[in-house]
This record gives sequence, structure tokens and C-alpha cells, in this order.
Amino acid sequence: MIKTKTTKTIKIIELLAYILAAWSFIVLFLEPIIIYYLNYRLIENLTALANILILILTILSRLTMGKTKEHKNIIISDLIMLFVGSLLLIYQAKFVIFFLFGRQSYFILQFLLFRAFEGKFYRAMISNPPVTFMMSFMCVILIGAILLMLPVSSAQKQVTPFLDALFTSTSATCVTGLIVYDTGSYFSTFGQVVILLLIQIGGLGIMTISTAFALILGQRLTLKLENVMQNVVGGASSINLFELLKNIVLVTVLIEVIGAIFLYFTFSGYHQPLTATYYAIFHSVSAFCNAGFALYEDSFVGLSDSINITLTITSLIILGGIGFAVIVDLQRYFTSKKKNRRLTLHSKLVLSTTGILLAAGFLLFYIAEHENTMRGFSFLHRILASWFQAVTPRTAGFNSVSTSSLSSVSILVTMVLMFIGASPGSTGGGIKTSTFAIMILTVRALVGGKRELSVYNRKISISNFREAVGLIVISSAIIFALLLLLLQSESHSFEKVVFEAISAFGTVGLSMGITSELTTIGKFLITILMYVGRIGPLTLVYAFATRKLNARIDYAEEKIAIG
Repeated sequence: MIKTKTTKTIKIIELLAYILAAWSFIVLFLEPIIIYYLNYRLIENLTALANILILILTILSRLTMGKTKEHKNIIISDLIMLFVGSLLLIYQAKFVIFFLFGRQSYFILQFLLFRAFEGKFYRAMISNPPVTFMMSFMCVILIGAILLMLPVSSAQKQVTPFLDALFTSTSATCVTGLIVYDTGSYFSTFGQVVILLLIQIGGLGIMTISTAFALILGQRLTLKLENVMQNVVGGASSINLFELLKNIVLVTVLIEVIGAIFLYFTFSGYHQPLTATYYAIFHSVSAFCNAGFALYEDSFVGLSDSINITLTITSLIILGGIGFAVIVDLQRYFTSKKKNRRLTLHSKLVLSTTGILLAAGFLLFYIAEHENTMRGFSFLHRILASWFQAVTPRTAGFNSVSTSSLSSVSILVTMVLMFIGASPGSTGGGIKTSTFAIMILTVRALVGGKRELSVYNRKISISNFREAVGLIVISSAIIFALLLLLLQSESHSFEKVVFEAISAFGTVGLSMGITSELTTIGKFLITILMYVGRIGPLTLVYAFATRKLNARIDYAEEKIAIG
């Protein structure tokens, strides 16, 4: 009887905690509206006290359940949070609300994923990874849009129109970088932090983060989901998933911290230490995630002659664009003590293709812009600007010279590089370097009269060729279809609209200056392109990874004329 009453009490406390979490969100993010109608200071203090009271009741209810050992870690963490929250209450009530809101959000998310409807929601999600991936991205985009709409996200404390907030959220989550408002001047620090979090989530990939979340909570993964994760990050077929996820997080944090340290040396010459640190972290994350969001209105045009900025930003872009599997493989290669160490075929193909594209882009930009956007530059300045512009179309989106002033040759080269994009399992988009490499190898085999594709003394599966062709055809068809609608709705030149469309689909973020001038229909279509560009190629891989086994039927072979 007592146990039943205790269980009912816990359920009531949980319900009150969820309601309080929703109210805390309103208090935190809708301050201007509350101030207009009520005494905000009083509401803030009462909400903070209510959060502490709910936490005390939660701790007491767990202690009376008689399962102290089972809930030992949770009780200890709650006691620590209660202590810290009480100390914060002395300083400012808002910090208490924000601090405890994070705890409540964690348990709400855990409840929705694993307990609600007897865990059916979680099982349904992992049974269909492609749809799960798409829905996850969509949910994060919508949450980001709501947060960016709030007055607190704007520097002028005004409500951002839904379509503009959705556009910005999609651009950040899909690590694109196209903007309708200048990030540094329009958005407040809170809004910029929201954008930064969306970039980080989008860069790592919703599937990676959700899988890591499930592992942290002690949930077992299905074999299907493990196979999908292996296809997402590319590389070998046999992977320790937990070790891979741990490496992804560690490598990401390590690279972004090192990048921020290098960037700080330059930013400290223009800003106060705290501001310089913030700028360094923001641009390091944005560069590694290939997002292209900058806090400067002209991106890095004003710092195009800085050796440190150019080399650090481009290094972060390249590391983020080659893929996590390649980074881990390189780390294993250079730290292994084995004499017969070697890189995987995937790593060799990605690195060689990336190197060739960067070298070709650098040379073409240097020649095309020598007497155009780089007129009057010193030799070193031209080298730095050409290198930056060769790297950034690899789905990064930064620019060190005016994109709208580029020559026709540079525009064409940029569009080709944007369409190819980064590598599988990376923070970038595009059709991927490996897809492009397979198509080049196919042409080489055709010209050379070879029946099989091979590289580095390894044979490439015919299924890879089919996937590459399918990916390129579908990607081209998507761009073509939405481009028709864009050309119908926009009054800008053909060149600018095509550039914008390819940039959006490749999740690059470079623009010839028409993004903020797009019509409502144009913004919506570009939003779709950014979303499909980030989801489409990956979803195609998932579909191949999870396809059902069908009865094999061999038909009679017959040749048709080609060319």
C-alpha cells in the first residue's frame, strides 16, 4: 500500500516537473512578453524556488522508494545540483532556472525516447534509420527556428520572422552558411550561441549524436543501426562502434580547441581577451564543421592577408571535410608501432582526391583572379587568397575575396567544387570526393579498355559504381527541378541563381550577394535545397545499407548501343 502511494507520488512529481520545465522555458526565453504583463522579477524568483522545491521532492521520493543503491548515482547528482542551484539563487534566480532546466530537459528526453508508450517510439525510430535521420534533422531545425524567433535571440530584442528564422536554423543545422541576416550584428550573443550549437549538432550528425546519447544511457543498439552508423562514417566494415563514437567526440573537441587557440592569437589583436576567445571558439567550430558562419560582415575579406587566419581556417575546413574515419585512420597510422601499417583504401582515395581538387582549385583561382579580385595584392597575399578560395568551396562557405566580383572562370570552378563537396562521414555536403573519384576511375577504365575498376592495387566493387552513378543523377535531378522553380520566382541573373542553388545543395554557403534579396518563395526553395542537400546523399547511403534481401533473378543479358 505504501509502495503504491510512493509510486503515485513520484508520478505526480514527474508530471509537475515536466509542467515546470515548460514554464521555465517561457520564463527564460519570453522575458519581453512577461515584462509587458507581469512583474518579471517576482515571476523569476518564484520559478527558481519552484525548481528547487521540485528537486527536493524528487530526491525525497527516491529515498523513500527503498531502492537507494539502484538510484545512488542519480541521487548524488541531484544533491550536487541542489547545492549548486541553492548557491546560484543567492547570485541570480535566472541562473537557477537555466541550470535546473537542463536537468529536466535531460529526463524529459530520456522519458520520451525510452519510456513513453512502452518504448515503442524508440523502437520505431531505430527500425527505420533513414526516416529517423530525416526526422531528427527536421526536429532540430524546428527547435532552432523557434529559439531564433525569440526576442532574446535578436540584438534589437525583436521577434524574427518565422521563415527567416527557419532559413537560418536550416543553414546552421545543415552546416551551410547562407544567411538572410548578418550573424554578428543582427543576432544577440544568445542567438549566436544557438547558431553555434546548431552548427555543432549538424556537423557531427544527428545520427551520431543520438546514437552516442543512447550508448551513454546504457541502451543496446540494434545490428541494423550499427550498420547504418558504419556507413555514415565510411571506412572499414568492421568497427567498434563505441570506440568510434568516442574517437569522433574526442577528435572533434581536440581539433576545435587547437584551432581556437591559433585563431585567438590573431583575434586578440583586434578585440578584448574575452571577445577574442569567443570569436576564436565560434569560428573554429564553424570552420571545422564546414558551416561558413562568420561574425564579420565581410567574412574574412578584411583578414585575407593574415597567414595565421588563412592556414588555421583552411586546415580546420580540410580536417572537417575529409571525414572522421579518415582522421581516425591517420591517427592510427601515425601512432601505430606496427611495421606493416597502412591506410585503408577509403582513406587513400579520399586524401588523393582531396589533394588533387585543392591543387587544381588553387592554380585555377590564382590564374583567373590574378588581375581581377586580387589586383594590387602582393605575391604572398595572392597565394593566401588563392589557397583560401580553393579550400572554402569544399562546403565551408567562408570567403577572403568578394564572391560577387569573381570572374566567370572562378565562378564555374567554384560551382564544380561545391557540387563535389567534402568526403563521406564528414561535416560537409556535396556528392562527396569518393563518388567523384569513382566516376573518374570509371572514365579511365573506359578509355583504357579495362573491364574492372581498380586503384592502389585494389578492385572496386561494381555496387560502388552503381551507387555513385545513382547519387550523381539524383543530386543533379534535385538541383535541376528546384532550379526551374527558383528561376521562375527570382529576378536575379541566371548565373547568380544557379550559384545560389548549387551552394545550398552542396551545403557550402557561398553567395553572390542575393540571399537576403530572395523572395519568400525563393527562401523557402533554398531552405529545401539545404535540407535535401544535407539529408539526400546520406539517406541514399542508408537506403543501400538497409535494403531488404530480395529473391535473386538472373535475366538474359542483351547489349544496347551507347554514344
